[in-house]
Amino acid sequence: MIVRASERVLIQGITGRQGTFWTERMQAYGTRIVAGVNPKKAGTVHCGVPVYANAGQAMRETGFEVSVLFIPALGVKAAAVDAIEAGCKRLVILTEHVPVHDVMELLAAAKANDACVVGPNTAGLVTPGECFTGFMPAFERDIFRPGSIGVISRSGSLGTLICLNLVQAGFGESAFVGIGGDPIIGTTTLDALRILDADPGTQAVALVGEIGGTMEEDAAEYIAGMKKPVVAFIAGGASPPGKKMGHAGAIVIGNRGSHASKRKALEAARAVVIQSPSDIGPAMREAIG
Repeated sequence: MIVRASERVLIQGITGRQGTFWTERMQAYGTRIVAGVNPKKAGTVHCGVPVYANAGQAMRETGFEVSVLFIPALGVKAAAVDAIEAGCKRLVILTEHVPVHDVMELLAAAKANDACVVGPNTAGLVTPGECFTGFMPAFERDIFRPGSIGVISRSGSLGTLICLNLVQAGFGESAFVGIGGDPIIGTTTLDALRILDADPGTQAVALVGEIGGTMEEDAAEYIAGMKKPVVAFIAGGASPPGKKMGHAGAIVIGNRGSHASKRKALEAARAVVIQSPSDIGPAMREAIG
């Protein structure tokens, strides 16, 4: 999912502390926020936009295209389904610790309504020079600068580090897609690769993965057929077998999901796998040629 500056954005949970803080920063950067949702404060104005009781009312009044959720974990399912049923086709769910059965239900609702979900537990999306949705530091030009490298990351902090190193090496980003670190998420590594592969503004892809799950391995077959080069960093190479590290999805069971398994699959697909985030600049320059 790549969000453009022209697209209308709804903030569910806009009046909370985090919702307010990041709404103001998104607005300052250029994100077109048209409304917010808080049933207890419907009819008020917050951060310069109207607040509605639900997403349905907001849709009728503003026709928003993207919804960003600053919602507590136990309220995420209801808020997401509210947005989906209102006709929203793209949701960015920032919240972590959402119950797994709630995630399964909201993703089923999204699939039934042909909607795309990024997250849960995502740091958000950035289109440098245009807009961002979430809590990535898009406004830091040492980290995000318009360019042609698409970045996919399960981790917000590692994704930020990779972007910093790319900019220091003279590159810029076409888009940052934080897919999230939970075991069940709406947009997978493969989904994000397909989006960036189809994006005419993306020349190459930087992929930030980690141990656990099989998303990077599942994406390897697609990478093998890409004309755009892919440079990957997989975190967790020194972690002990069977140990969960960091994200909820970072647990290795059996051979699949290990650092060695992911590296083998990616290298077999002709992706360049680097040892450290600091290697991304030289590796990307060589991959692009």
